Formats: sequence, C-alpha cells, structure tokens
Amino acid sequence: METVLITGANRGIGLELVKILLREGRKVIATCRSPETAVDLRGLVSDMGTDATPDATPDATLDIQQLEVTDSTSIDALRAKLSGVQIDVLINNAGVKGSEHQSLKHMDVDAWRHTFEVNTIAPFQVSMALLENLKLSSRPRIITVSSQMGALSRAGSGVYAYRSTKAAVNKVMQLMAKDLDSEGIIVCPIHPGWVQTDMGGASADITVNESASGIVALMDSLTKEQSGRFWNWNGEEHPW
Repeated sequence: METVLITGANRGIGLELVKILLREGRKVIATCRSPETAVDLRGLVSDMGTDATPDATPDATLDIQQLEVTDSTSIDALRAKLSGVQIDVLINNAGVKGSEHQSLKHMDVDAWRHTFEVNTIAPFQVSMALLENLKLSSRPRIITVSSQMGALSRAGSGVYAYRSTKAAVNKVMQLMAKDLDSEGIIVCPIHPGWVQTDMGGASADITVNESASGIVALMDSLTKEQSGRFWNWNGEEHPW
C-alpha cells in the first residue's frame, strides 16, 4: 500500500486527507509545526482500531512528524528521520492566506515575504528534501495545493500576497515537472476549490470532505502525461 506524506496535516484539508487515506488503508506520514498541540491529528492515532473509526482499515498506519516548512533545519531533520523510507506521494498542503493588509494601498510587505516563504519556497524545498524518498517509489507524485486565485487566466483584485505566491508556486511546479520528468516523477499543482475551512469561510462552495476526496481521486489517477499541468480538485484541468 502506498505511503503518502502530507504537510500542514493538523487541520482543514490536510487533516481530512489524513482521515480519508487512513480509511483506505494507506500509510500516512502527517507533518505539522507542533504535533504536541495537534489534538485532532493525535486523536486519530488513539482512535485507530477502535469503534471510533469503524471504517479504518487494519493496514493503515499514521506517523506524525514535526515540520516547520520555512525552517531549513526542521526540513533537514525530517529528511534524516525518513532516510530510506519510500514515499509514493508528497502532498504540499501547508499554506497561509497572509496578512489582512495586502491591498494596493495597504500592503504589509514583511508579511508578504513570509507568505512567499510558506506558499512558494517551502513546497520546492520540502520536495527537494524528500526527492530520494520519492525515487524509491514506482509511481512517485508531488502534488501542491495551490489556488485558482493564482491563475493568470483569472481577473481579480486585491489579496496581492496570496495571489502572487500561488501564481509563483504554479510556475515552480511546472518547472519541476519538466526537470523531474526523466526521474519519472509526476508533479502537479491543484486548485482545491473554494472550501469551507478557516481560510475559505462557512459560505464557501464545497465541504472539506468533497475537496479532499477529489484530491485523493486525482492523486490516484494522475499519469505522466498529466504532469506539469494545473488541475482542479474535481479532476478537470484548470487554465494557467
């Protein structure tokens, strides 16, 4: 059974991905900044094999690891811990919306830099750190949760930091797909939909389960021919 590593797995889409994958019997490595305070994520470990998770598959395993995606030391520590461990799918899910001040006339530039670190640089750095793990798989995939708000094909205004960092990570993933093609590694950014999370709000279009279920289905169906393209959570291709 495949092993899937998910960053930002303690809440929202990341946590729902963990739940779905465990029900399907996958081996999940779930990372977050502070595992000791990730109550919902840690609760999944204690619930496994009990009546609290009646759909859980006996083969499922959950390994929770600490990772601060903007900290090179933390990334290196994770790489060392996972040395020799096969990873079939890396889901770069950790991300931030950024400061409340990211409009034309009110921009928090320091927060903008941090948003780039989390949303753009970290997915690249984590992917490179775990490249040897991915090479151990017969069908390695790198999926980065992006956003259609970063698509140049869509007009919009405001939210400069978030939009620009997602546009940038889309390009990073497109380039990685080309450079890793000879290694047989599939690389794709995915728009998760407008999701009812803390970031998306209660009035968003789809539930967390709908988004995460779609991402898992797409993850399972991706082919090498689809690498380097931008996808919606529902399997439809999204224009750049």
